[in-house]
Amino acid sequence: MTLHDRTAVITGAGNGIGRAIALSLARRGCHLALADISEPALAETVQLLDGAGIRISRHRLDVANRAAVTALPQAVLAEHGRVDLLFNNAGVALAGTFDQISETDFDWLFDINFGAVVRLTRAFMPHLKASDDARIVNMSSLFGLISPPGQTAYSASKFAVRGFSNALHFELAGSNVGVTVVHPGGVATRIAENARRHAGATNAEVAQQVELARRVLTMPLAKAGEIIVRAVERRAPRVVVGGRARIMAVIERLAPVSYWKILGPLAPRP
Repeated sequence: MTLHDRTAVITGAGNGIGRAIALSLARRGCHLALADISEPALAETVQLLDGAGIRISRHRLDVANRAAVTALPQAVLAEHGRVDLLFNNAGVALAGTFDQISETDFDWLFDINFGAVVRLTRAFMPHLKASDDARIVNMSSLFGLISPPGQTAYSASKFAVRGFSNALHFELAGSNVGVTVVHPGGVATRIAENARRHAGATNAEVAQQVELARRVLTMPLAKAGEIIVRAVERRAPRVVVGGRARIMAVIERLAPVSYWKILGPLAPRP
């Protein structure tokens, strides 16, 4: 897929993988509609793109706000006139076991990580179909391939993204709209620092979780962004980002029921 002079919508573009994707697309001459709940973060991303020679629009967006999602396509079209790529990247994390987290927090996470992917895809689908060559890129996770303890809400949401993306890929086969599902693992994001905690979490527990993430999440964001964008160029239906993530994905395929007996003892400890 040639990305030059295309227009991409990226949610969660204010930081992390979303920002890295934006920078990689900009180097290819792709115009950008950047969406994020944080206006200051969006401004930082736009500043990093200064001099890229492309059209850039920024849109404050809470992906859990249905009315805002419904209105986004027209706002993007008013700035760019077309949409060729949709990167459903925005997401949140929730620390705690199923017994520890509340129903409210579980639903909050699911509405953002999965519900928003569905709503944004539905909102932009007519405009993607109007393109001669379009693609939907949905962000799942390594935890959309394996399900470690303590990740019931997050893993469930990312498995849902995976299933939705795979079925949509088959439904759109032969059309001008392709689908790529992304499973990042070990990328140096701030997901642990930004995660919502269960009500009983102590400061010591939070500090341990953040330190563990610092040791485990080491892949540079720029490298992850390039891997994802190159997968889009190849029209890959799935990309697993990170060497350790690929190994874990293989182990899950070989032992789909008992893989945690293998991976659990190898998992990093606080």
